[in-house]
Amino acid sequence: MLDFQGEILMRADHSLPSETIPRNFGKIAFDILLSVLLLAPLAIVAIVLLAANPFFNAGPLVFRQVRMGQGCQPFTAFKFRTMAEDRQNRRGAFDALESHRITALGRFLRKMRLDELPQIINILRGEMSLIGPRPDSYDHACVYLKQIPNYAMRHKTVPGISGFAQTEVGYVDGLDGIVRKVNADLYYLKHASFRFDMWIAWRTFCVVLGCKGT
Repeated sequence: MLDFQGEILMRADHSLPSETIPRNFGKIAFDILLSVLLLAPLAIVAIVLLAANPFFNAGPLVFRQVRMGQGCQPFTAFKFRTMAEDRQNRRGAFDALESHRITALGRFLRKMRLDELPQIINILRGEMSLIGPRPDSYDHACVYLKQIPNYAMRHKTVPGISGFAQTEVGYVDGLDGIVRKVNADLYYLKHASFRFDMWIAWRTFCVVLGCKGT
């Protein structure tokens, strides 16, 4: 099941349905239950950051960004801010991550994946799931729709906080890297199951323990 490199990356026959894929009751219940349990850790981290940010990460606590969700529709995703503010937003769709803007505290939050915690609010609003394709910036996604084959197909399901592409491909930039990420997402959609979601959740936990976040 996990040898997606040979099965997916070298071909474009993905055998996916043309309509959007709704979450089943079990996945919705699991998302909501775990998100409710994570509200307390979210509040604790937020309080700590409110005290630490003025010294190590000056600026707003939460970063809001419009991203592309299910059916290619926009929604606002929430994260703890990890980068120095850039009001001009000059990064292009295929540009590398502006790592020089990541603060010392922000780098720790990324390594531990704590910056993603506020997205449990997106889950409770029905905009995201715990496991699924990671949503891209809406402006960047509009570019990918035009230039990357099958990119739209990854939006047939609700996007996730973590996903198969994040655990097995990792952070990517540039056209080739994004194509690899998309193909991993399509592999996930083709093989989606509760068991696969639990495997991805375990792999995410291993990545966090290994401090391999970006």
